[in-house]
Amino acid sequence: MTDSYKTRGAAAFYVRTMTPRLDAIGITTADLAASLAFYRRLGLDIPAGADSAPHVEVKLPNGQRILWDTEEVIRSFDPGWAGSQGGDRVGLAFLCDSPAEVDAVYDDLTGAGYHGHLKPWDAVWGQRYAVVLDPDGCAVSLFAGASQ
Repeated sequence: MTDSYKTRGAAAFYVRTMTPRLDAIGITTADLAASLAFYRRLGLDIPAGADSAPHVEVKLPNGQRILWDTEEVIRSFDPGWAGSQGGDRVGLAFLCDSPAEVDAVYDDLTGAGYHGHLKPWDAVWGQRYAVVLDPDGCAVSLFAGASQ
């Protein structure tokens, strides 16, 4: 018989004492001003003078933060950083008040020159859904309940 039960108890205690929580989502961008302009159009309250900073943080109404760093900032502490090599790994999704708002926000963004990836459609999972690419090519979803 092994003594493996001893380490199981210690691990359970360790897990119970930790309280990690999602606090921030980071965006690495090649063009900070362009990225901030895109997210301002989605309603984020980003200070006007932030466009020339190498790092920007915005606190959301729910207390979480969105962070932006230029590629140069990332390379300053991770010289081997090469960025994503295709395909989205993390996506941002913006809840809209209604299906009509999904369409209106999509039209506003694409009308401003941003690339519409998936035009608004009624998804089988019960939402009005659309996807626009931010200036760095990251997919940003727009959605609302279909019955709203």
